Amino acid sequence: MTKLTRRTILRGAVNGAAVGVALPFLDLFLDGNGEALAATGQRLPVRFGTWIWGCGFIPERWIPATEGADYVMPPDLEPMAPYRKQMAILSGFDVKLDGVANKPHMTGNFGLRTGIPVPGETATAPTIDVLIGEQIGQGARFRSIELSASGIERSYSFRGAGSPNPSETSPVALYQRIFGEGFQDPNAGTFAPDPRTMVRQSVLSAVTEDRQKLARSLGAADRARLDEYFTSVRQLEQQLELQLQPPAKVENFTMPSAPAKTVVDADVEHVMVNHKLMAGLLAQALACNQTRVFNMLFSDTASNLRRSASSDTHHTLTHEEPVDPKLGYQQQVAWFAAKSMVACRDFVDALARIKEGAGTLLDNTLLLAHSDCSIAKSHAVEGIPMMVIGGGGGRIRTGFHKAGRADPVSRVGLSLQQAMGLQVERWGTKSMDTNRTVTELVA
Repeated sequence: MTKLTRRTILRGAVNGAAVGVALPFLDLFLDGNGEALAATGQRLPVRFGTWIWGCGFIPERWIPATEGADYVMPPDLEPMAPYRKQMAILSGFDVKLDGVANKPHMTGNFGLRTGIPVPGETATAPTIDVLIGEQIGQGARFRSIELSASGIERSYSFRGAGSPNPSETSPVALYQRIFGEGFQDPNAGTFAPDPRTMVRQSVLSAVTEDRQKLARSLGAADRARLDEYFTSVRQLEQQLELQLQPPAKVENFTMPSAPAKTVVDADVEHVMVNHKLMAGLLAQALACNQTRVFNMLFSDTASNLRRSASSDTHHTLTHEEPVDPKLGYQQQVAWFAAKSMVACRDFVDALARIKEGAGTLLDNTLLLAHSDCSIAKSHAVEGIPMMVIGGGGGRIRTGFHKAGRADPVSRVGLSLQQAMGLQVERWGTKSMDTNRTVTELVA
């Protein structure tokens, strides 16, 4: 070994078999700030994701009493205390209905994610993860990865009306998707593109001439639909083209072992196990550039979580459990709300454990964690709880509590889009239409 580079692999043998161990992002590979590769000047990639829990919160146990950096951590947020300086707590921002019927657990969720409240179970515009993915997601194998820990094959990531991105619901299925057939080990010594990919790529490229001929014979509306369709095809082509190129080396990547089969259902203890496993696998996928955009559904918006040996779901309890006269809130509902924050900490832990450059994967990730409503019993969409967690590659400020005072929640979505580099001046419709960012957030 005469010269160290970021592609250096330590080689040896175990029981006669050759093995290789890649190196992490050592300081000598990086610039003086530890933020870019010294050889190319290329910055470490930034990632964006969302983390959703259902059925809101107990306000007095979640909302800090004061604003700014010196707030007191309320009881339900105590699990997040290790990340106090790496998160911004956002309370009091509303989804403005403007006369739209409030579809329980849906209207607020889609209003937060699209800037448009809808009275149904589908978004009418791309969700914020899709918009940001168009900016930062190029060059990764998967446009985005969606996960659901409680066994429900639902996703709240939409490219448009009626076009949800499907979720993986088990750690085994997630592992097979990411690290199974088609995965190219970034630190392997050889690279051979899959010939099936080469065939598919050439077939897709060959339709260009026919597309142009067809477009000339169509009306304006059909041409628009055709353009939208072929935009999707082109995005698929770009993904296929990536598979014809050797992946970039990832010096701190170790191929994860396949997880054991687990029980996939809504029992909260099973959900916690599956969620933790999926978080670890997703973090590895982010680290080796399989994707830069993700959406984790810890519990469905109408939360189906239940405790072992009980048939009552979290959602059912929000409507049927009486308020404890001494506590002033629903005790079992509060238990589920607190459990959700423990799960959020588990998810953030997975990102923080992976070292990357001068920091961690969390430092290069912007995570928006939110629920679908504030008070689930009344399906309230005023003051939906949100947290922005991570450094976003230095594009975001954290370490404070900000009260929205009934401002539209679209201010947060606009801020995150601008932080991620989107050239967007305003976002939302009607009362949600805004050009005001949350200035405390954007670095």
